[in-house]
Amino acid sequence: MTLLARLDRLPLSRPHYKLLLIGGLGYTFDGMDSAIVAFLLPSAKAVWHLDNGQLGLIGSATPFGFLFGAIAAGLLGDRIGRKKVMMYALAFYAVFSVVAAFSPNYEVFLGARVLAGAGAGAESAIIAPFLSEFVPARRRGWFVGALAGFFSFGFVAAALIGRFVVPSMPEGWRVAQLITALPIVMLLWWRRSLPESPRFLLAQGRDAEAERVVSTLERDVEKATGTALPPVPAADAQPATQTPKVNLFSALKFLWSPAMARRTAVIWIVWFVITFSYYGFFSWIPTLLVDRGITVTKSFEFSIIIYLAQVPGYFSAAWLSERLDRKHTIALYLTGSAVSAFWLSQMNAPLAITLAGAVLSFFLNGTYAGVYSYTPEVFPTWIRASGTGLSSAFGRVGSILAPTIIGLSAASLGFAGVFGLTTAVLVAGVVCVVVFGLSTAGRSLEELTEHGAPVATAKEMTK
Repeated sequence: MTLLARLDRLPLSRPHYKLLLIGGLGYTFDGMDSAIVAFLLPSAKAVWHLDNGQLGLIGSATPFGFLFGAIAAGLLGDRIGRKKVMMYALAFYAVFSVVAAFSPNYEVFLGARVLAGAGAGAESAIIAPFLSEFVPARRRGWFVGALAGFFSFGFVAAALIGRFVVPSMPEGWRVAQLITALPIVMLLWWRRSLPESPRFLLAQGRDAEAERVVSTLERDVEKATGTALPPVPAADAQPATQTPKVNLFSALKFLWSPAMARRTAVIWIVWFVITFSYYGFFSWIPTLLVDRGITVTKSFEFSIIIYLAQVPGYFSAAWLSERLDRKHTIALYLTGSAVSAFWLSQMNAPLAITLAGAVLSFFLNGTYAGVYSYTPEVFPTWIRASGTGLSSAFGRVGSILAPTIIGLSAASLGFAGVFGLTTAVLVAGVVCVVVFGLSTAGRSLEELTEHGAPVATAKEMTK
């Protein structure tokens, strides 16, 4: 329709980059929360005299919370709005990070880590679909890929906190968690600055509000660029006029309907593959380095190098997403991940392991940039947040299973076998996305999702 054509013809400029910064800061703190746990475990073990089983539960607490947070965020985002879920999720995450920092015992700490993970998972699942609905098709791959790149800043920050804050004082591990709760202050900025998605507003029949959002954005873009806006092209794609109320049952029914099953299967498999491999690698690399004779402090320093490789991984994939198409970018970086995992499996020297680990980190995180761009594109507006949240949640199953499976496999398969297993999982992901993936580059969200059978299926669900 005309309103969305007006939105999609806007050139990227300062208002868009402001949204990128707002969403990116959310991802930075989500990444910091995910990564900081690895650096808290030694302190928690010493304070509460924990065994390895209890430490394993702490390691799984955040991804376990992520799973439920992602599901809740998707369903709520399609019902009450993307902006509200982002703000509530941020507050929820920050509050329980503070609770974890002041935990008097292991049980409270474990519960707080699960709930903080739920808040981070909710925020992580909603930001990408929210921002993708503001960006013109020709720049969406780069924009959302760059958005995902902010995760890398959080991981690097967590490694620096783990190296310099945690060991600097007896309560350093508690201070580290207070630092990760600082984004609570962003709520004041977000409440004033964030508009609601005009695509969500249209899907809810709130046309006047959508008009105000688009008009404001047009004025801001015109002011930022100092030139007249491009003409409005003819809009040949119409969004679905009927938008069923979304709950878990209706969402799953639609996502696995004949019209959507192939898209859903591909994106769920890719999420599982990359998340399984990612968490399997990053949860074990500090231990791996220690087992190769490196001190804990040195292992943290090598971890910083490996985490730094995430930054070019994300942003290079964001750049390629608009030139190779999202599915081909994902396949390329999954292939690089598989080769790197095999290379890592053949290494024994600490420096060689660090180098191979950095290359694997580069490709794994580049894959995530492609996946975060790709996922919101394959689902219609009325169920975009739910589809993204459920895809992310299925991936979190991989993050919960990976540390346990790899831990059990390590005893029988050894170091080479563990990363050989990771290589096999990654290769399966490559085959899936190359053979069955959807090409999305340069196509509007409505062109990708609002024509044909998917819309018909949506309408049938309202009867």
